[in-house]
Amino acid sequence: MQAGTLTRADLAETLHSEVGLSRSESSKLVEQILGHLCEALAKGENVKISGFGSFILRDKGERIGRNPKTGVEVPIAPRRVLTFRASQMMRDRIVAGA
Repeated sequence: MQAGTLTRADLAETLHSEVGLSRSESSKLVEQILGHLCEALAKGENVKISGFGSFILRDKGERIGRNPKTGVEVPIAPRRVLTFRASQMMRDRIVAGA
């Protein structure tokens, strides 16, 4: 694996080399996992992966924003946002690797 962004192809390649699945099976497995994750989030469910973190949906209410260039106030529509909160185990691993 290289430094930078971790991609689906990188995940599939790791499955192929470390678990021994074929490249097509590895790719299909990665797509299925990500598909299940996306489906759950689309249904409004939060997703928790033990030892990794939680993907949490949060509803934000309408608020007033300001155009930084002109200073004009503009209403910002209510929306749902996705946030990620790393588990304590993941935070510890990140700090140890820094």
